[in-house]
Amino acid sequence: MNLSNLKPAAGSVHKDGKTIGRGQGSGKGGTATRGHKGAKSRSGYSKKIGFEGGQQPLQRRVPKFGFTNINRIEYRGINLNSLQELVDKGAVKKTVGIEDLIVNNLAGKNDLVKILGGGELKAPLKISVHKFTATAKKAIEAAGGEAIML
Repeated sequence: MNLSNLKPAAGSVHKDGKTIGRGQGSGKGGTATRGHKGAKSRSGYSKKIGFEGGQQPLQRRVPKFGFTNINRIEYRGINLNSLQELVDKGAVKKTVGIEDLIVNNLAGKNDLVKILGGGELKAPLKISVHKFTATAKKAIEAAGGEAIML
C-alpha cells in the first residue's frame, strides 16, 4: 500500500450527483434545474393522478353508465363437483364445514360461502355453509346428505 492506491472504505463515499439550490457558485443555483415559472418550478408541486396537462382526462372523457349496489353481499361459489373431488381425495368424510373448505383452499377465512348446483354429488354429506342454491340443496338431499344454513 502506498499513496497512489489509497481509497476510501467501501460504502463510505456517496456520489448522489451535484447538490442543487445552494447558490450561483455551485453551478446549480438560481432556478435549481427547475426552469422558469410554472407549477413544476414551485415547492409542494405534485401532479394529480390522471392529469393530462389540461386536456380532459380519460377518466372524465369516457361515458359512465350502470349501477353498483353498495348493499350487495358477495358469496364464494363452490360447485358440487368440487365437494365430490374432496370426498374422492379423502379430504372430507361425512361432514363439510367452512373450516374444511378453508383448509382445502376452496374459500378464504373471511368469505361467505354458497354451494352451487354444478356437477354431481354421490356421497351423502352433511354440509354447513351460508347459502345453497335450490338445485344444490335438492342434489345434496337426493344423495342422502343434509344442507344446513349457518
